[in-house]
Amino acid sequence: MSRYEVVVEKRARRFLERLEQRDRARIITALRLLELEPRPRQVARLAETGEYRVRVGQYRIIYEIRDNVLVVKVVRIGHRREVYRS
Repeated sequence: MSRYEVVVEKRARRFLERLEQRDRARIITALRLLELEPRPRQVARLAETGEYRVRVGQYRIIYEIRDNVLVVKVVRIGHRREVYRS
């Protein structure tokens, strides 16, 4: 199985940097798991955008998968109440 590269966009990276250490560590662990399996069982595909969503406690990771170049592009990370707002 090939390993995917996880690329975190600037907006998502800024949100991640502002989190408490414990929450940040949980999200980083989830991102590392996406390197190995970008479509885990608990993933949901967002119908309107085609992006994927993974839950990490109160937070959500929204990302795109580019299979042709083995890249997972994280477009947003945020609290469950706010992450879907643009």
